Amino acid sequence: MDIEGYEIEIWRQDDGSWVAEIPAVSGCYALMATREQAPEELKDVFRMICEENREKGIPNPPVT
Repeated sequence: MDIEGYEIEIWRQDDGSWVAEIPAVSGCYALMATREQAPEELKDVFRMICEENREKGIPNPPVT
């Protein structure tokens, strides 16, 4: 499954780190040191969650 089509939110925390999140996918977020790293790491997190869902027979949330 591809991350494309999902809404991604990116914001900076008070400590200067960056968070990228897909709100439609529970637990799908990445916390990284730079704004560029956060969405790249998010892709890996998304793939892991999708694989886990597939193994459990759980459908992924639809693209919004």
